Amino acid sequence: MNEFIADFDNPPIRIGTSSLKWGRYEGSGVIPLWVADMDFKSPPCVLNQAKISAEHGNFGYGRPPTGFAERIAQRSEKLYKWKIDPSWVVWLPGMVCALNVTCRTLLGESSQAIIQTPIYPPFLSASRNFGMPLAKVPLVLKKNRFTIDFDALSELKTNAGDLFMLCHPHNPVGTLFTENELRLLIEWSLKRNLYLCSDEIHCDLVLEKELRHIPPASLDQEIAERTITLMAPSKTFNIAGFGCSFAVIQNPALRVKFKKAAKGIVPDPPAMGFLLADAAYREGEPWRMELLKYLKGNRDFAMTQLSRMDGLLPHSPQATYLLWIDARSLPTSNPHQFFEENGVGLSDGRDFDAPGFLRLNLGCSRKLLKVALSRMKSACQKLSPQ
Repeated sequence: MNEFIADFDNPPIRIGTSSLKWGRYEGSGVIPLWVADMDFKSPPCVLNQAKISAEHGNFGYGRPPTGFAERIAQRSEKLYKWKIDPSWVVWLPGMVCALNVTCRTLLGESSQAIIQTPIYPPFLSASRNFGMPLAKVPLVLKKNRFTIDFDALSELKTNAGDLFMLCHPHNPVGTLFTENELRLLIEWSLKRNLYLCSDEIHCDLVLEKELRHIPPASLDQEIAERTITLMAPSKTFNIAGFGCSFAVIQNPALRVKFKKAAKGIVPDPPAMGFLLADAAYREGEPWRMELLKYLKGNRDFAMTQLSRMDGLLPHSPQATYLLWIDARSLPTSNPHQFFEENGVGLSDGRDFDAPGFLRLNLGCSRKLLKVALSRMKSACQKLSPQ
């Protein structure tokens, strides 16, 4: 396991590699801790498969490796206690297009999409791309943990066939919804005859050993028939650039509608994406376990440091490598710009429908994180009354 720990402490230099994350601030000296993209090398099994594919030298069209869908089903039952049939898997090149395809699938049947804010920006735009109205229900903060506001949901006007879009684990606040919370949400959804789209791309990044990710579709057969579950190995194993994701859709009619909505617009993943994803799921589990330890260490260190900075209120994530920070008490009109000018590039809460908040990416070396937090501390001290 030591080789994995060493990899996390010494990630590759990404400057000059056409990296979206690092390219934004290239040449400026600003530390990029914004987009959800880890700096670490992918697992050795993934790197080995990439080497084999590159040496083969042909990059034509691809198809899923034999047994890949079956492997996903086996993994689902082992990790989430969710029995799925391989035929329920629909291949996709990414989560953003999946959210849009979901809205397109239900266009004409759903009078609105319902989301919980703050939320990953594509949730805010997907339904609107098709002229579908959007209802926003803010999450509620209880005991320093963001959760579902069931009182607000009970007052929300809905029609049968409306679409509830769940982010679970939640990006950006890092909440892993409990079985009780999910069952209450399912009960509410079924009473109103809603559809559920559950984006679970961060499901393998649960930071607490005593917690377990639970897909809503695993809890109730009736809601499973009305659910589109979205998953991918991309965030966990750092292979987002190869575009291999999938939806799990139990209902045959809904699955056909989804495929029809994607037809001619959404391509299948590339051959390399299929092969790397398959390698990650086959052999990447020991690496994932070490990754979770490292990310938890980064989270705990960041929480300690940020909690000591005047004007900042950090919220500890139960899952994901994303840390949500309330900077509304900071005496500046634009916290994102303020820290950017002081050498740290964070995600702006305005993009998540939460002005005054910030999102910090913990998927970096501890050394880089320490430098970034030191810069943030010095910046906050400049604003503190002398």
